[in-house]
Amino acid sequence: MTDNCTYNHLHLSDLGVTAQIAAFAPDNGVAEWHIMLHVDPRGELFPMQMRRIYDAEDQLLQTPAFEGAKYVMKRYFLSDSTNQQPLMREEPDVSLSIIQQQPLDGSKIAVWLYLQRGTAIRKESETVVVGHNGYEHLWRMGMTCTNGGSFSQTMQILEGYEEELRGFNATIEANCVRTWFFVRDVDTQYNGLVVARRENFIREGLTDQTHYIASTGIGGNPAEVKALVQMGAYAIKGIQPAQLRYLYAPTHLNPTYEYGVTFERGTSVEYGDRAHIFISGTASINNKGEVVHVGDVVRQTRRMWENVEKLLEEAEASYDDVMQIIVYLRDTADYTVIQQMFRERFPAIPTVFTLAPVCRPTWLIEMECIAIKQRKHPEFPDL
Repeated sequence: MTDNCTYNHLHLSDLGVTAQIAAFAPDNGVAEWHIMLHVDPRGELFPMQMRRIYDAEDQLLQTPAFEGAKYVMKRYFLSDSTNQQPLMREEPDVSLSIIQQQPLDGSKIAVWLYLQRGTAIRKESETVVVGHNGYEHLWRMGMTCTNGGSFSQTMQILEGYEEELRGFNATIEANCVRTWFFVRDVDTQYNGLVVARRENFIREGLTDQTHYIASTGIGGNPAEVKALVQMGAYAIKGIQPAQLRYLYAPTHLNPTYEYGVTFERGTSVEYGDRAHIFISGTASINNKGEVVHVGDVVRQTRRMWENVEKLLEEAEASYDDVMQIIVYLRDTADYTVIQQMFRERFPAIPTVFTLAPVCRPTWLIEMECIAIKQRKHPEFPDL
């Protein structure tokens, strides 16, 4: 294999499952894969679609291309999390994220898989720890709370997560590089999340004078009906401040604190042999914080692509380095047009389209992505 990202589509015809695969597998060093699995609906109910997805996950690990690989994180996108999640199998060795964001291809379930080979992977309580070359990568998904409104739940989730990090001698300010917030009824509950996160971050030393964390805040329903917010997070121990680059693209985007939210547009984590580039949830916005092309999902999509492209360029990367894309749509009727646009521009990149309203009602679409780019930084340990 080369040191660059490669793509492959694998159709498991016996299972009716398509695997979109992106690989960064150098001849020497840690190999990484991001995979999106899509199941042909076949008019089946959830248990059968779920079983075919699970069989595909298990079958992939038996193929020679993934010899020695292990799952680190899995995110399942469900059409009805309250009724479907109790039917799912236990996943004791991975960081598990399950959220109601209906796949828009007509199925009831899709999954984003992240695999590695060449690292030591263990589970400590609810956190998956990936160790290699002096780093510990901490994956913690599925955090919820059921008491109070969205402000109170967000605050309790963040405080609980920060307590967990202290158990690893880590902090949210120094070590956390990516968060995901899923919000039930985002149009009414998102503001409580925003205020709680801002207050918590100020207390933890995250301000507009220091830095924030790459993040997505998007509509999504946890399985527990009283849970208004669900959070997932990724942190790294052993990282030096010089290895973190925050992305701004000021010609196209404004600092998020200007309109009261507290996250980075993107973060590049620089290792000796590669960079991991996390692009936050990005929509059709300009550098004044204004929604661009209100009511026009096609033009919003093009502006969104342009914004993401500028962030990637700032990280010395491009769409050729993108390993996965998640697309969030407010209106299911837009899926056919938008899916065709993505198919024409990004035919190889693993992508999932879900029903998930964006945090501003006039945003019709949002996307996030992760890229991996070859680097040569002898001053830093390899991944």
